[in-house]
Amino acid sequence: MVLPAWWALLTLALAAFELQSEAARRGKNRTLDTAKPALLQLSEHLLTHYNKGVRPVRDWRTTTNVAIDVMVYAILNVDEKNQVLTTYIWYRQHWIDEFLKWDPEDFDNITQVSLPTESIWVPDILINEFVDVGKSPDIPYVYVLHQGEVQNLKPIQVVTACSLDIYNFPFDVQNCSLTFTSWLHNIQDINLSLWRHPDQVKFDRSVFLNQGEWELLCVLSHFREFSVQGSDSYPEMKFYVVIRRRPLFYAVSLLLPSIFLMVMDIVGFYLPPDCGERVSFKITLLLGYSVFLIIVSDTLPATAIGTPLIGIYFIVCMALLVLSLTETILIVRLVHKQDLQPHVPDWVKWLVLDRATVLLCCRDRKQFSPMWAQSAESTRHLESNDSSTKLNHYSGETPQEYEGAGGTRPMLTTLARGESPAMMHSILQEIISIRHFLEKRDASRAIACEWLQVGYVLDALLFRAYLVAVLAYSVTLGTLWSIWQYA
Repeated sequence: MVLPAWWALLTLALAAFELQSEAARRGKNRTLDTAKPALLQLSEHLLTHYNKGVRPVRDWRTTTNVAIDVMVYAILNVDEKNQVLTTYIWYRQHWIDEFLKWDPEDFDNITQVSLPTESIWVPDILINEFVDVGKSPDIPYVYVLHQGEVQNLKPIQVVTACSLDIYNFPFDVQNCSLTFTSWLHNIQDINLSLWRHPDQVKFDRSVFLNQGEWELLCVLSHFREFSVQGSDSYPEMKFYVVIRRRPLFYAVSLLLPSIFLMVMDIVGFYLPPDCGERVSFKITLLLGYSVFLIIVSDTLPATAIGTPLIGIYFIVCMALLVLSLTETILIVRLVHKQDLQPHVPDWVKWLVLDRATVLLCCRDRKQFSPMWAQSAESTRHLESNDSSTKLNHYSGETPQEYEGAGGTRPMLTTLARGESPAMMHSILQEIISIRHFLEKRDASRAIACEWLQVGYVLDALLFRAYLVAVLAYSVTLGTLWSIWQYA
């Protein structure tokens, strides 16, 4: 069928009119470029008919992919009691807005522009662990590229809940999570992804302030989908912030004073157990340790569900000081007031002076005797030898030998000849009383010496057992803390 000539002319006229309109439009734009700034015209072009209440896709079946990134800037506070972590992060996210695209040639080759955040659509991505609003600066703009990519970059002070484990304090490592997810949109509408490679995020400390109490070890990332009771699936991007406490300050201010007091308690065992200064010295150490615990109680972290190991360490150290004081009191009570005590039982001698000395690797029991007891025993031995010599001397000589030597007879012979028998009997009674007194004193000294030997042996045995307990406890704690610090 042949078209009429007028129909062909009409078609050509319409095509010419469309070309003229397109040329006029372009000419008008070029005229507008000279009349207004290019940025202003671009903003008006993008936001004139923009509706920020609708997800920016032309086909509703298209999923908006939001890529996010986190850079830890500082660890501001770790509240162990309330289980709250306060961090300062640099948060970045970008997505494609299909309604914010333009040709750079039409707007003086502008490839990116900043637009107000409140004027465009922004995904509702929140952190699940939020417990308080931090003092974050307000960044009112976002960057928009000509391909429609929107970049939202802002710093955030994050106050989040975190399960803090303080058992290993001050060598503890904390692992707190920051979970980013869309609060309303499911995974069919908004999906999450990682802006950078996970390894780049993990070891990125380029902006971290590394001079505080906490050291940033790594930032781990993990993506997963979750659903609640069979409902729609929601995307979730987790960032695990792993931090470690620097223990030097706490080791100097908490551990060293406690160690010094425990060393002084061990040195106190070298004081003689029969002197009163040892008990007063131990009591002074116990009072000093109590004051130390009162001072450091505010430094130790506290939670309602657990106690740090260093707190148990302090309690055990105080218990050891109490045991040391108790041992000292018992030994002093054992070796004190020996005149009122009976002889040492045979089973005690066998158990303490025979068997215990074997455990102490000591064959000579006299090394546990005090010096004054050994001196008194030596003096008694010399006096008895001297008295026996004098008695033998007097009994071996005859009166003629005394007269021939120019001497006098013993007073006893004179009294025997010149005094009455009653006076002689009285003098003998006095001599017998003096002899009984001396024998009783010697017996008391012997009992005291035996109890002192028992006390010294028990003191040495308990001291070594106490020293072994302290060393084993210290080695165990040191090993555990070393493993935790370098794990």
